Amino acid sequence: MEHGDVILRFEDVTFYYDENKVLLEEANFSVRKNAKITIMGQNGAGKSTIFKMITGELKPEKGQVHIGQGATIGIATQVMKQENFEKTLEEFFAGAFEDKKYDLPKRIKDILEVVRLNVKLDKKIKEFSGGQQASLLLAFALIQQPDILLLDEPTNNLDADGIGHLTQFLMDYPKTCLVISHDANFLNAFTHGVLYLDSYTHKVEQYVGDYYEVLGEIEAQIERERAKNAQLQRSIQDRKDKINFFAHKGGKMRALASKLRDQVEEAEENMVDERQEDKTIRDFIIPSQTDIVGTVAEIKFVGIMVDHEPVRKNLLSPISLRKKQKLIIQGPNGIGKSTFLQALAMGTEIGATISKDVKVGYYRQDFSGLDFDKTGYQALADMMVDPWNQEIYATAAQFLLSSEILKNKIGSYSEGQKGLLCYARFVLQKPGLLIMDEPTNHINFRHLPVIAEALNNFEGAIILVSHAYEFVDQIKIDQTLDLGADNTFEK
Repeated sequence: MEHGDVILRFEDVTFYYDENKVLLEEANFSVRKNAKITIMGQNGAGKSTIFKMITGELKPEKGQVHIGQGATIGIATQVMKQENFEKTLEEFFAGAFEDKKYDLPKRIKDILEVVRLNVKLDKKIKEFSGGQQASLLLAFALIQQPDILLLDEPTNNLDADGIGHLTQFLMDYPKTCLVISHDANFLNAFTHGVLYLDSYTHKVEQYVGDYYEVLGEIEAQIERERAKNAQLQRSIQDRKDKINFFAHKGGKMRALASKLRDQVEEAEENMVDERQEDKTIRDFIIPSQTDIVGTVAEIKFVGIMVDHEPVRKNLLSPISLRKKQKLIIQGPNGIGKSTFLQALAMGTEIGATISKDVKVGYYRQDFSGLDFDKTGYQALADMMVDPWNQEIYATAAQFLLSSEILKNKIGSYSEGQKGLLCYARFVLQKPGLLIMDEPTNHINFRHLPVIAEALNNFEGAIILVSHAYEFVDQIKIDQTLDLGADNTFEK
């Protein structure tokens, strides 16, 4: 594809929420018209912040963000605003345009096909599931067909067909698109290049090529940096040994020691700042509650949505879940998977019960179970009967959450950091049952094999909903409850 003139440029942009926590420092990059660009970087590096500066929601402390004259911007936000809940679907999408569109119903129908939704235009936003609302937010951005399309984790909550349709849409999209995603296969299908945020140097590096090519290039650069540092370190140590020997001698030997000191200082200045973006969380274990005997949870009937109406159905074969067993719940978006998990975790699902005294660890896909006004430290301490500083900080460090990060309120965390905080909470909580609703959302793909292994080794029971099929394939599933299958329920 031919790319046109520059439509977006960051010029010496510096940004921070706190002067002690700089995200970008004199960052420079440019994006040309029609380019499809991936934004990469460790959780918390500032990827979503870049989007907010492009839309004008945030302003740089220094430098300039240049947008092409007259260029329109559309962004798929992460959370549906409360003010939209009472709107009908048609009213919601009408808000995407400044003037009235007389063919709006057709436009809505066409764009909903991309996100695999088939619903009535008079249905209210509050009646959609969390996953469906995420799809509507994506569709809201897509329907505008903006000159610059910003997508933040657009494959979250989409099934395989939905991801396929979105991929084809973006491949055919005739304008500029910037995407934040941890779905490597999705990104590789259409990306032309990568903007790489280095959270250590606070710079932005620009790469051209498909996603896997760029990953290989970055890995090779990291190896070169490590090799250079290792070589310099050996040279520095050798000179220091000679300095210690020569410094006690007289005359020329002492002068040589002084020269060697100068060489050591120069070599230390030449040490490369090895990037830290590519750190992966260390292997971890989620300890299980030990005083559980027999059944952990039992499901006899569930409430699902049929033709947009709630219906309770008896399972053909009731499910009994014991320690070390893992149940996956499947079904199309909107059938009620997240609603069922929430009711089960809250103890309000009348067709399913959790055995008395079982501690439940609940991973919500929107992180609404976290108190955003608390610090990360407080959120971890809440999981312990007797909070112990050393254990809290050591556990957090396993998930790349430093002592400085723990001092900040959770509301300031990136979505990826919120996800890792949830796993750190499970480690300290020691639950008997994990209820997990899309537990890979916003998590860096490098961490997923480690998380899958931890879930495999968990001694308690797990109930899981996930559209991340490659992740699910790494987990030893014992039972499947398919809410969309005819043979799941009694006739």
